[in-house]
Amino acid sequence: MRGRPAGFTVLGMSIISEFLRHPFRTGAIAPSSPRLAEAMTTGIGLERARTVVELGPGTGVFTDAVLRRLAPGARLVAVEVNPRLAADLRARYAGLPVTVVEGSAEVLADHVDGPIDAVVSGLPWTAMPGHLQRRVLGQITSVLRAEGRFTTFAYSHTAWTPPARRFAASLRASFGVLERGPLVWPNLPPAFAYRAALPVAATGGPRGRSAALAH
Repeated sequence: MRGRPAGFTVLGMSIISEFLRHPFRTGAIAPSSPRLAEAMTTGIGLERARTVVELGPGTGVFTDAVLRRLAPGARLVAVEVNPRLAADLRARYAGLPVTVVEGSAEVLADHVDGPIDAVVSGLPWTAMPGHLQRRVLGQITSVLRAEGRFTTFAYSHTAWTPPARRFAASLRASFGVLERGPLVWPNLPPAFAYRAALPVAATGGPRGRSAALAH
């Protein structure tokens, strides 16, 4: 039997409120589930990372999953463009190794001191025009180490739309290795994770080779 998506908590109401205020900037009408967060953070080397960046942390579902995997002394930089959500995140993670930056992923290199070991993204890629998708991906690959990892997700019901297919093509052009994970049913709506390695900007290597990532 398929699991149930996470219920609407205070965090859920927060993301719904921000979606209604800024639907294109927020992107999601409900927070991601812990099961999707687990899929997003598995197998990308977070346990060995020293510096991790999260883009679009929203209410912190992926943030919690990242923090559970980080070793002592590692740090997480969370970049959130929404002022209300950024303020909530600062209060929630005060005293933890999390630096919340209120800003845009379009200028990610201005917000972090690279190179970065891993980037975890909750950004609404299909709500972005193609040039913005490519610009943000370019920023991500520019700050990642040559052996750095990137992970993001997509909703199953939009996977075959032109914006989603365009984003998948941009991913293949930006990383030497790309893996699509299994569908996570206990999420609203169901979604799957992308995991990528060998950023082209860092390696200058071959583009668009799909393969399994070494864990």
